[in-house]
Amino acid sequence: MATFTSSLPDSLLDKLSVLAKELKLPKNRLIENALELYLEQIEKASYIKSYKQAATDEDILKVAEEGVQEYFTAINDTETN
Repeated sequence: MATFTSSLPDSLLDKLSVLAKELKLPKNRLIENALELYLEQIEKASYIKSYKQAATDEDILKVAEEGVQEYFTAINDTETN
């Protein structure tokens, strides 16, 4: 595990200390958990943005529609066999 050193504003460090004490967690563990959640939110926001962009791209929509049509065809073929 790597070591990371950073400076925090006093007010944020105070909040961190209070919460860590309430949750009975070490401050570094609380920071680690918070950072994991934050990075997941950024990743999800990136996916949402890309899906919204794809929804307005005619070429991507055509490819998706073709894929759905192939899927339904495959399902129908399976059901009739």
